[in-house]
Amino acid sequence: MLKQVIIVRSDLKKLGKGKLAAQVAHAAVSSAEISKFKKQWMAEGQKKVVVKCENINDLLEIYERSRTSSIATSLIQDAGLTEIPPGTITCVGIGPDEEQKIDKITKNLKLL
Repeated sequence: MLKQVIIVRSDLKKLGKGKLAAQVAHAAVSSAEISKFKKQWMAEGQKKVVVKCENINDLLEIYERSRTSSIATSLIQDAGLTEIPPGTITCVGIGPDEEQKIDKITKNLKLL
């Protein structure tokens, strides 16, 4: 079974719900586009989970672990036109990939 996980920083308190949804969408699309499993994942129903981490350091650690595990991974930075400064890293998209591979990296994170 394939899945995708989006990890969001929970310390970005000024991020509105709409802005957060847009950032999650950016991560979902960006990582799916570079995944070798994209077609299969789409055929299986596009399983995805959105979780949170505490801060930028945790997010970057997750990003690096995913990249070094050869999982499609995208780091999302905001353009800074509305609520947060330009270049603010907001979230990471991981996968789609095999559920077991992704769970090794994200299983301890709480749902958003």
